[in-house]
Formats: sequence, C-alpha cells, structure tokens
Amino acid sequence: MSNCHIFKQTAQGISLFVLRCFIAYEFFEAGLEKWNGENWFHAVQDNFPFPFSILPADLNWAIATGAELIFPILLVLGLATRFSALGLMVLTAVAWATVHSGLGYNVCNNGYKLPLIYLITLLPLLLQSAGVISLDFLLRKKYPAKKWLNLL
Repeated sequence: MSNCHIFKQTAQGISLFVLRCFIAYEFFEAGLEKWNGENWFHAVQDNFPFPFSILPADLNWAIATGAELIFPILLVLGLATRFSALGLMVLTAVAWATVHSGLGYNVCNNGYKLPLIYLITLLPLLLQSAGVISLDFLLRKKYPAKKWLNLL
C-alpha cells in the first residue's frame, strides 16, 4: 500500500469521523431534550406520515427519543453506521413532513433548511459508511468473509 493511499484513506477517515461526531451531537442533543421534556407529539399526531400516523403518540415519542439517543452513539463509535444514518434520515424525513413544514416550528425562513442539512450530512455516511476510524472498519478487516458486514 502506497503512502499516498494511506494518507488519502486516513484523511477520509478523519473527515468522516468529524462528520459523524457533528451529526451525532445534533441528534443526541435533540434526544436528550425529548428524554427530559414532555411529549408534545399528541399535538401533531394527525400530521405524521404512514405508518407512524397509526401508532400512538407515546410510541412515536419513544421511537424518536430512542433513535436520537442510540443512533448518535453508534455513529460516534462507527458501528452500524449505514443503518444508523438511514434511521436518522427516516427520523428527519418524518420530522420534516410532520413538524418542520409550517406547523409552527420554523428553524429557518421556510422550515426546510435544517432538515435538508441533516439529510445531506447523513448521505455520505449512508453511501460510504464510517471510514477507517470506526468499529465497522475493524469488523470488516477482522472478518473479511462476512459479506453482510459491508452493509454496516
């Protein structure tokens, strides 16, 4: 392996690690707010897209809180990165459809900017995984015959 390849792989790994930490912080902070706050999903339950619209508001609250606490930890560790990124993308899309699109919670002029930034930030993690500074990379290196690990 050439020095140039090692440098490129390391630089990409550092970049993806910083990206993972940034987005993990954003979602974990939101999860802590939900964990310590009151369930306000009852007020927007009718706006949830299917299949979340058929779930009770308390269950949706628990799912959102759990996702915002667990997936960020997995992102920082670089474990099940693609799965975690996809989960947070679904969470963001549901929040965008339910809350951010004109229902009183506008973080920007039209409420679309922040969810779009989250989706774009999560996209490289979904497509590239976590990079060399991750448990996903170590698992793939240790068990190269396990093709399903590439899905992480």
